[in-house]
Amino acid sequence: MSKISKNLKLTVYLALLTAISIICGKYLAIRGGDIMRFSLENMPIIFAGVAFGPVAGGIVGLVADLVGCLMVSYTINPLVALGAASIGVVSGGVSYLLKRTKIDRRFITAISVAAAHLIGSVIIKTVGLASYYDMPFAILMIWRVINYVIVGTIDGFVLYILLKNKEIQRHVRELGGKNDDLRGSN
Repeated sequence: MSKISKNLKLTVYLALLTAISIICGKYLAIRGGDIMRFSLENMPIIFAGVAFGPVAGGIVGLVADLVGCLMVSYTINPLVALGAASIGVVSGGVSYLLKRTKIDRRFITAISVAAAHLIGSVIIKTVGLASYYDMPFAILMIWRVINYVIVGTIDGFVLYILLKNKEIQRHVRELGGKNDDLRGSN
């Protein structure tokens, strides 16, 4: 496969992950009052980071947040956009660093998802939301921790299942994925 063809295919794949994130976050989210919102919008971002590296994950997160806000007429919050990008960067960076160890793939996936949600969703996005909506930070933080313990568990489980799939592994390798051992040990 030529370099141009591989780059084009990777771009299309990342665009697909971005679209999935937008659909999950803006159209399929389950609202729990004014504060809570359950969605799997971060799972495609984390997948991009783990499979294709921190830069790809960051781009998917940033573009998904910006385009998604424009599509549903939300005001763009720069801190929330930074949080979305950091989810991809952190998951990709943590996964890349840990894959060199003897740690089981399940734990690498769990640590990558937990770190991404802790830094991007719980810390950065919460600061952005609290300042933008003038909400009490501590109360918002408590609700978001509860939210992302639940969502992160689902994200981690789904991501692990996807990463075990041999066809997905083949596609990631063909596209020059940064994670050359997606399988790890079972």
